[in-house]
Amino acid sequence: MPLPKINTPTYELVLPSNNKKIKYRPFLVREEKILIMALETEDTKQITQAVIDILSSCIITKGVSLEKLATFDIEYLFLNVRSKSVGEQVEINVTCPDDGKTSVPVKVDIDSIKVSKQKDHKNVVKLDDSLSLKLKYPSMQQFIVNNFESAEEEGNEINTTLDMIISCIDTIFSEEESWPASESTKKELQDFIDQLNTKQFKLIEDFFATMPKLSHTFKVKNPKTGVESTIKLEGLASFFN
Repeated sequence: MPLPKINTPTYELVLPSNNKKIKYRPFLVREEKILIMALETEDTKQITQAVIDILSSCIITKGVSLEKLATFDIEYLFLNVRSKSVGEQVEINVTCPDDGKTSVPVKVDIDSIKVSKQKDHKNVVKLDDSLSLKLKYPSMQQFIVNNFESAEEEGNEINTTLDMIISCIDTIFSEEESWPASESTKKELQDFIDQLNTKQFKLIEDFFATMPKLSHTFKVKNPKTGVESTIKLEGLASFFN
């Protein structure tokens, strides 16, 4: 006689980037094993890939393309899946800023971790009186390629930054015309970026600097000095240590 199947609950959340609702389930023992094995490697690329693989199994809503979701959407979604899977709290070790060496364990409620958005953030950059640039958020896959694979191959931070920018160009446009990035080659986009002056390039960098981030701010007291400090954690990796 076959063993009975266990009913798995489902949950719903709203993606920070586009306010779309997504249904998901907690990850199961077999999926938790994937994450544990990846964490043991301490390899950021493997951990990130494990996160994507687990979410692919846990998302119930049809038609959701993880490859196209913004990095912060993926991080927010994974934290929520994790909270419904192994508990509402995560324990992390933080270093007290006042002495820079004392490590303190802190329990953080996952529900208190939000995606922070800056008011001055915008995805359209006005380059000059005629041309503007519309940017899209980097996907998790782009993040892997540009921050790990490109760095390994090139060993060049400048090339890595340029590759990230090029992958996030959506459209170049004026009042009369538009040039979708999907219809241009990487070389053409590279040549376009190379034409920019320092001020124009800085405007593009500001898009990445101010884009939404997974964030949590809390206070911690150094048990050795008695000094209380404010800690701000950003990004999924901060909640894995």
